[in-house]
Amino acid sequence: IIPTVLHLSVARALRDRLRPALVGLEAALAERSAAFAGIVKIGRTHLMDATPLTLGQEFSGYAAQLAKAVARCDRAGSLLEELAVGGTAVGTGLNCPPGFAAAVCAILSRETGIAFREAGNHFEAQAARDDVVEVAGLLAATAGALSKIAGDVRLLGSGPRSGLGELRLPATQPGSSIMPGKVNPVMCEMVVQVGHYVQGLVTTVQLAGRDGQLELNVTLPLLAYSLHEAVGCLAEAAHRFAEACVAVLEA
Repeated sequence: IIPTVLHLSVARALRDRLRPALVGLEAALAERSAAFAGIVKIGRTHLMDATPLTLGQEFSGYAAQLAKAVARCDRAGSLLEELAVGGTAVGTGLNCPPGFAAAVCAILSRETGIAFREAGNHFEAQAARDDVVEVAGLLAATAGALSKIAGDVRLLGSGPRSGLGELRLPATQPGSSIMPGKVNPVMCEMVVQVGHYVQGLVTTVQLAGRDGQLELNVTLPLLAYSLHEAVGCLAEAAHRFAEACVAVLEA
């Protein structure tokens, strides 16, 4: 039951928490891309001047990253549709009534709208947690995408007079005791820090998946905590970044 709950709960969190936040950020980035379509700027490779492009084109790349992140979120959810229910202690199904697993999967599918099914091999479903390790890898890719975008916005907003100064960041944290004209890029920095945290959680999931011995991976509580923490933090970061930074960015 506990491996089943792990898959079911994380699948729902991906669909109901992370996916909407990623879709919202994608929409905010696409809207800024359209708004910046006529603004020509210099492109940079190796942080050095390259050929021109528009600010809108630059932001279209960020929006495309989020579209791929949404697709990864969907793919992660599909990896969790196999459930271990019915395998009992070690995967033999000992003492489990015939048809029990199929009946439970049908009920859960009806209640959640997710196409859950009985595991194809109950020994794998008990002893290994490779599916959630793969999910963690997809979350790592999403964390990396969000961090890259936030880092770029932070860099492009640096200054405003003696940095790049291409973006005007919203005054989420304006000024300080000695620099009243200063606006700190705290929303970008929040996303980057969430990215660091999620990468650490992903590493924890990878190690926990590796270190499940013989017929039962006993790290299920740690796996569940790490995955839900990663999903929740990424969802909140994407939502807040879209709302408090991207949607109100100015050139």
